[in-house]
Amino acid sequence: MDFEYLAYTKERQLLKGKISAVSEEAAVNTLNYSDLRVVTLKTVTPFFNVEKLTAAFTTIKPKEVVMFSKQLALLLESGTDVVAALELLQGQISNRALRTMVNEVITAVRGGAKLSQALSRHPKAFSRLYCRTIAIGEETGNLEQVLRQIADYIEKEALAAKKVKSAMIYPIIVTLLVIMVIAIMVFFVMPNFMGLYGALGAELPMATRALLAVSGFLLSYWWAILLAVLGVAAGLYVYIKTPAGRYRWDSFKLKMPLLGPVTLFSELSRYANTVATLFRAGVPLPEIMTLSIDNAENKVIADALTTVRDEMLKGQGLSRPMSRNPIFPALIVQMAAVGEGTGNLDATMETVAQSYEMEANDRTDALIAAITPATTLIMGGIVAFIALALVSAMYGVFGQMG
Repeated sequence: MDFEYLAYTKERQLLKGKISAVSEEAAVNTLNYSDLRVVTLKTVTPFFNVEKLTAAFTTIKPKEVVMFSKQLALLLESGTDVVAALELLQGQISNRALRTMVNEVITAVRGGAKLSQALSRHPKAFSRLYCRTIAIGEETGNLEQVLRQIADYIEKEALAAKKVKSAMIYPIIVTLLVIMVIAIMVFFVMPNFMGLYGALGAELPMATRALLAVSGFLLSYWWAILLAVLGVAAGLYVYIKTPAGRYRWDSFKLKMPLLGPVTLFSELSRYANTVATLFRAGVPLPEIMTLSIDNAENKVIADALTTVRDEMLKGQGLSRPMSRNPIFPALIVQMAAVGEGTGNLDATMETVAQSYEMEANDRTDALIAAITPATTLIMGGIVAFIALALVSAMYGVFGQMG
């Protein structure tokens, strides 16, 4: 919220200005912190705020949160207090949305809120897991160390997600090229050939007749095909948004021949990394499981972790419930048992996270190696079939004319 204030300094000089705060009380506390005594304070409600509108539509990248966390840790280690550190960082942030959030965090902290509480008001940039980890750091006095740990965690997650996305770029590009080639042939090339063959009245080869039939169908009913495709896509999208549809879709992804292992090992690596980071920060294990469930992207994995957490709360421990679910491989179960027995769960789960991260990378490389030639062959096969149908038709026509 924005406020207009009239205040006076220690020298009895009147000042008039604007200030942003989460509440009127926070605005007064912020002004008092700056040695200003408030005379009047009223809320400003602008009809159109360009800065806030721009910030609302600006995305915040994980690397920006990582940089913010590492720089904040560095400033706190140097002895700078939280408010001063945030003010220094605010001037260096180029992202408008993040800069606006940090400004509101500064206002909230000056008003008496803890850093974790102020950050939790901005879930667009700071997740529940992030804020809970910061809260543990505040309670234990290891805020700088916790900030570095959570920054490393976010960085690892971002790198893993980036690798999977980059793996899908080439197949998508090839697929779009195939669609463009087919569209050009159907809407521009084939109509001319259809008129030529019809005028000559020659008998065409089977491949050419099939190509002309498909082309004619697409030319006549392209709008119906487009509507059907969009309708099916919209129906699938709506169904996947339902709990049952989400579960079936995530289960299908885990069972896919090449994509399934990548999804499984990526999810398990994220889970192990979450446990290692939060356990090292001092978060209780039941709460770690709850945060891991919220952080899981696959519904099947989330449900499996929910079962593990419920049985753990009944006194079954961590590794025993995991061993009953076949979705957890033997390595993570054994390392969890070792971590429980030695009290070094963070170290053992970090080892699991590194192992599964490497496995996911290897599987991703294998997926790319399989998709690249497959998509190339499909595109080449389609173009070759079209070329063969056209060339054979021309030879046939010339032969019959001769």
